[in-house]
Amino acid sequence: MKFGLFVPQGWRMDLVGIDPAQHWGVMAGLARRADANEDWSSIWVYDHFHTVPEPSEEATHEAWTLMAAFAAVTGRVRLGQMCTCMSYREPTYLAKVAATVDAISEGRVEMGIGAGWYEHEWRAYGYGFPRAGERIKRLEEGVEIFRQMWTTGTATLDGEHYQVDGALCRPLPLQGTTVPGSKTNGIPMWIAGGGEKKTLRIAAQHADYTNFDGSPEGFAHKSEVLEGHCRDLGRDFGEIVRSANYNVVIGRDEREVQNRLDWIREQYLRAGLTPEKADDQVKAAASGPAVGTPEQIVETFRALQAQGMTYAITYFAEAAYDTSGIALFESEVLPELVDREEHGHLWHLGRR
Repeated sequence: MKFGLFVPQGWRMDLVGIDPAQHWGVMAGLARRADANEDWSSIWVYDHFHTVPEPSEEATHEAWTLMAAFAAVTGRVRLGQMCTCMSYREPTYLAKVAATVDAISEGRVEMGIGAGWYEHEWRAYGYGFPRAGERIKRLEEGVEIFRQMWTTGTATLDGEHYQVDGALCRPLPLQGTTVPGSKTNGIPMWIAGGGEKKTLRIAAQHADYTNFDGSPEGFAHKSEVLEGHCRDLGRDFGEIVRSANYNVVIGRDEREVQNRLDWIREQYLRAGLTPEKADDQVKAAASGPAVGTPEQIVETFRALQAQGMTYAITYFAEAAYDTSGIALFESEVLPELVDREEHGHLWHLGRR
C-alpha cells in the first residue's frame, strides 16, 4: 500500500489558536517531516476557501499556492489536492498552473479534481452554484482540456461550458516528457467523488486514480460501479488505482484513543462551535475505519487492501499541535503495510 498525509491548512479548523504568522512554519515543518520518511508517498491539502463544518473567520490557506510552496521546500514526496474544484479556476489556467508547479517540483504533482460541493463557498466567491449536472459536465470538459494541454501542449474544445481555441501549455509538465518512467499522459489525474452515473463514468474514462467512500461497504460498492463503467467503455479496470481518505484517531490503548477524541471536541469548542456541533464532529471522527490501536488500524487497512484499496490518504486532526499520533502511525502502522521494495523501484525510475 501507499500512504499520503494531509497537511493542516486551516480548512478543518486545524490551525485554530496558532498565530497566523506561524502557520506556514507549521505546514512546512510537517511537509518536510513527510518528505524525510519514505513510507509517506505524498502530502495533500484541500481546495477550499471557507472553514468547515461551518464558515468562520479562521484561516484557510489556498491550495495551489501551497502546492508551489511545498514544491520548493521538499524534494521527494509527491504533492496533491483532494480535491481541486474544477469550476473555481478556468481549466486552461489551472492546467498551466499545474504544469508550472510540476516544473518547480521536478515532476511531483498529482492533480486531484472534482466537481465541487460547498455551496456557501461557491456563492460567497461569486461562482453561483450550478445544478449538479452542470458542475459534473464542467468537470468532464475540464479533464479533456487538461489531457490535451499536458500531452500536446495545446487545447481546443467547443464545449457546452468551456470554449477553448488553441490554448498553449509550454513547457509541458515534466511528467510524461522528461521524467524517466513516467506515464505519457502528463500529470496523474485523481478524479474524486462517488457519483455513480456520471462521476465514476468520467473516472473510468480519464482517471489514473479514484478517490471515494473508504468504508468497507461503501468502497466495495463504488468499486463495483466503477468496474461496470470500465467494462462498458473498454477500459482496463486494473489500470485505475483506487484510493480513499481516512481520519486517523490512534492510541496505544482505548484511553489514548478517547483522549484524542476529547481533544478534538475541545478544539472545535475553541473554534467557536456549539457543544452540539462539536459532539457531532467527534461522533463522525469516532465512527471512521481508522480509529483504534495500531494493531486494529493495521487489520482494518489489510481488509481494505484485500478489496483493492491500495492508497490511503490520512488526516490527523491534531497534527499542527501534536505529532505523537503521526509518530505512532509511522512506527507501528506504516512498516506493516508499505511496500518498501516498490518505493525503492519507483524512486530509481524517477517516479517519485
